[in-house]
Amino acid sequence: MSQSAIKIAIQGWPGANHDIAARAYFGEAALELVPCLSFPELFDKMNQDEEMLGMVAIENTLVGSLLANYTLLKDSGFMVLGEHKLRIKHQLMALPGQTLADIYEVHSHPMALAQCEQFFKNYPHIRLVESEDTALSAKRIGENRTPGVAAIASSLAAQIYGLELLARDIETNKHNYTRFLVVGRADEQQKQKLLSEGRLTKASLVFSLPHEEGSLSKILTILTFYNINLSKIQSLPIIGQEWEYLFYIDVQITDYQRYRQSLDAIRPLTRKLRELGEYEAADTLYETNGGGGVKKAAAL
Repeated sequence: MSQSAIKIAIQGWPGANHDIAARAYFGEAALELVPCLSFPELFDKMNQDEEMLGMVAIENTLVGSLLANYTLLKDSGFMVLGEHKLRIKHQLMALPGQTLADIYEVHSHPMALAQCEQFFKNYPHIRLVESEDTALSAKRIGENRTPGVAAIASSLAAQIYGLELLARDIETNKHNYTRFLVVGRADEQQKQKLLSEGRLTKASLVFSLPHEEGSLSKILTILTFYNINLSKIQSLPIIGQEWEYLFYIDVQITDYQRYRQSLDAIRPLTRKLRELGEYEAADTLYETNGGGGVKKAAAL
């Protein structure tokens, strides 16, 4: 592995959607993947290595926000450095030379299994088994040479672990997209570069509000006055403070000076306002192609 490779922690094993998102985001750059079986493990590994970045799923069009990841990000102290949107496709794969008639068991992550339920209604003899990760399921089949067992994973995982596709794109809903965040330690030099090139177009914030009538409405009114558009708002309860909430918001930046002025205006009305990152918005969606790589997909 080259010394110049970007070290990035992903949830899952090589070939998982986090891997595909990282490859798409960083383009031709060499990557050193650090597989993690959970998001807490991912943030723990980042804490142990100052150079490591993380690729973290934050939102899916079918299941909504990954709420626990908002808390992990806030508590970690890391910043959002970028984002990527990926079209999620599920492929059914097994050892070469087998057919669907040979398969009696399919392993994958619970979410992948749930998103392919309609397909398996036509194969009642197949037992669905939950595992920690899509790509790890494919890896185990390839390494153990297990006949009769298939995995749901990506085309890239099939390539990596020497499996053949038995069925393509078996997900029930084809409008399945995940938004990933690239997180790491603050990089002021990169932020200034984006700003000078006019590519600093999005920011993520978190704050709490006093439990008073109209407190959120006042914030939204001020942001509207400064022509700041909200692209996302997510509330989470504050543990130990009944009926009080943290608000996570994403805003679009078209005029950086006006954006900074809006923060100064809302700060006195909030509690513990904190910027989680200023970065370039991912306005283009990508999908995995048949070769395990990525290509542009139509916008939602």
